[in-house]
Amino acid sequence: MSETLVYMTAGSVEEARAIGASLVERRLAACVNILPGMLSQYRWEGSVQTDEEAVLIAKTRSELVEAMTGHVREIHSYDCPCVVALPIRGGNPEFLQWIADETAGPEPNE
Repeated sequence: MSETLVYMTAGSVEEARAIGASLVERRLAACVNILPGMLSQYRWEGSVQTDEEAVLIAKTRSELVEAMTGHVREIHSYDCPCVVALPIRGGNPEFLQWIADETAGPEPNE
């Protein structure tokens, strides 16, 4: 099983929607969930920051994580976007097959 969840953040719901749509259109993800209104606190360039962000959770295959990461880095507004892959260890076999089916096809050129 190579299905994977990819956790990402974006600076706005609009940016998250654009990233999600691009990933699904390119078949880098079968689905992207967008959770608006997350509050993030983090250290950046020597000071503590607090910002509102949106979370993206993409369902994909592990073979596509590198291409997905590269594509997100190209289109994201952040200098260092959060893109973290988490392996799926089990679940509904039909849903996992759907992820595989929807991300099959021509491999991305990125």
